[in-house]
Amino acid sequence: MHGEDFFLQAFMYLAATVVAVPVAKRLGLGSVLGYLIAGVLMGPYVLGLIGAEGQDVMHFAEFGVVMMLFVVGLELEPSLLWRLRGPILGLGGAQVFGTTALVAALAFFVGTSWQVALAIGMILALSSTAIVLQTLNEKGLMKTHAGQSAFAVLLFQDIAVIPMLALMPLLATGHVGGEGHESGQGATFLSGLPSWMSTLVVLGVMGTLIGGGRFLLAPLFRFIAKARLRETFTAAALLLVIGIALLMTKIGLSPALGTFVAGVVLATSEYRHELEAEIEPFKGLLLGLFFIAVGASIDFGLVQSQPSTILGLVGALMLVKFAVLTLLARIFKLGMDQNMLFSFSLAQGGEFCFVLFSFASQNGVIPESVSGPLVASVALSMALTPLMMMFNERVVQRRFGTQESEVRPPDEVHGDNQVIVAGFGRVGQVVARLLGSAGFESTVLEIDSDQVDLVRKYGRRVYYGDASRVDLLRSAGADKAKLLVIAIDNEEKAKQLALEVRAHFPHLAIVARARGRGDAYDLYDAGVEHVYRETLDSSLRMGVAALRILGMRAYRAHRTARSFRRHDERVVRETARERHGAEDLFTLMRGKSEDLARVLKEEHESDPSREEGWDDEPLRTPKL
Repeated sequence: MHGEDFFLQAFMYLAATVVAVPVAKRLGLGSVLGYLIAGVLMGPYVLGLIGAEGQDVMHFAEFGVVMMLFVVGLELEPSLLWRLRGPILGLGGAQVFGTTALVAALAFFVGTSWQVALAIGMILALSSTAIVLQTLNEKGLMKTHAGQSAFAVLLFQDIAVIPMLALMPLLATGHVGGEGHESGQGATFLSGLPSWMSTLVVLGVMGTLIGGGRFLLAPLFRFIAKARLRETFTAAALLLVIGIALLMTKIGLSPALGTFVAGVVLATSEYRHELEAEIEPFKGLLLGLFFIAVGASIDFGLVQSQPSTILGLVGALMLVKFAVLTLLARIFKLGMDQNMLFSFSLAQGGEFCFVLFSFASQNGVIPESVSGPLVASVALSMALTPLMMMFNERVVQRRFGTQESEVRPPDEVHGDNQVIVAGFGRVGQVVARLLGSAGFESTVLEIDSDQVDLVRKYGRRVYYGDASRVDLLRSAGADKAKLLVIAIDNEEKAKQLALEVRAHFPHLAIVARARGRGDAYDLYDAGVEHVYRETLDSSLRMGVAALRILGMRAYRAHRTARSFRRHDERVVRETARERHGAEDLFTLMRGKSEDLARVLKEEHESDPSREEGWDDEPLRTPKL
């Protein structure tokens, strides 16, 4: 590919990204599915815009996976990685060995040799790191229990690629499908060395990588940063990633594993955020290119010639992996909602499957007649993953996930406190702790079983159950309590709870959390008097700090924020009542904004005599 052809291919890939991804996002399909669809449409079996050069693009695009793992490593401090050692070794190891055993048994049952069956089992045990992490990050699910468990499994799988590559030649049955390993993969620095020396070299390289990352890279980046040239820092970041990937390739290890280790080592560096910012655009584009290449690589000719075989393989692969994942999630005590998210996210083949199938064919482990349909099945399973995640989100979680009480019944609650707190997330915890410090104990109800189990480990008494159930509220002491704090992170649930309380416990005062104005309107409509938007306080405090930096005296800045708050809260209350009869809500809101401007102007023109005592910086600043 030279000159004009190169620019034409680059234009088509970028055009596909610019058109397909926004459309897919607008339809709620996610960017990954948008890339895959674009690849299918551009591939040789639809529009034919990508031909034989697609395989070359695939090799180049795989570097996006390498960059992604480097960025993931930057976000993981070693202490957090150490805390995840249980899920990584336990859950990840059980998934790889369990899936390998089950798939190998099925392959052996249908007539393959045990060597071929074992190789197929190992390869198909892997899942797609790129698709899973990208999808979970887009949906904001990486911090959930299921997201962390999926990451632990994917990390173990990436590490497991190394012994799989070492084991493949030992399973050779003589069905050579290429020109041999040396020609297909390229000779490494370890070629011809005895195994014990190869082990020492690998350990030495990894030790050097970890030690150099801790003690050499920080001074190097500090020196580069002093040049104050962003392009130089960008070049240094790319040089680091490419150099590590090249080194890992030359010693026969996974480039993705090497860059991940480097990212973890640099996670505590003061330059981690700069590195992440410089790598992120390249990572995003290369990952998009990788997904397009995956879509284009699906052999629809083979699918069309063997439709029942390919579709059967896809269904069997995803069903077997889903069954293993669901069982392991139950064993490792994931809640049903987290179980489903975890299982749906990992029930596909992965990008390393392409590498391993090629490697296995070249080393005579798996014949081409077997690997061809399997490669097509893996690609189709990857393409189906965003759809499966959407199915889980829109169907399973709404129907099956809400029936978690059948798996775990609500706790028996015997509350006699004056306060009931519904929801014990980031908002409910702060409120309950503040009340407790003032001597008012709370009866806490939480619907997320994983959150309940986690909080109980810290010694806090929390009851599992749906706070919108009248019988549960009554057993929590709602008949005698004085106050209900609604801190649920679900707008519909919060409104439903407020309506139930107003109907059955009208004496209860309600303090409710709202995300924004729309949620506040709904809660006011439900009869809640005390509604607090969760970002208003922090936003006003930031505003006060900004006014102080711009030179406004402390008293005036705080008074401005106080006036803004009072006016804004009054406007929200009034708008909640008036919006139903207003012909033009925007005109109504413009009038309120003009009132605010007038109020603040009057504040600024009032007597400033009390401002002096508010400026305490001179009192706190030590005299020289």
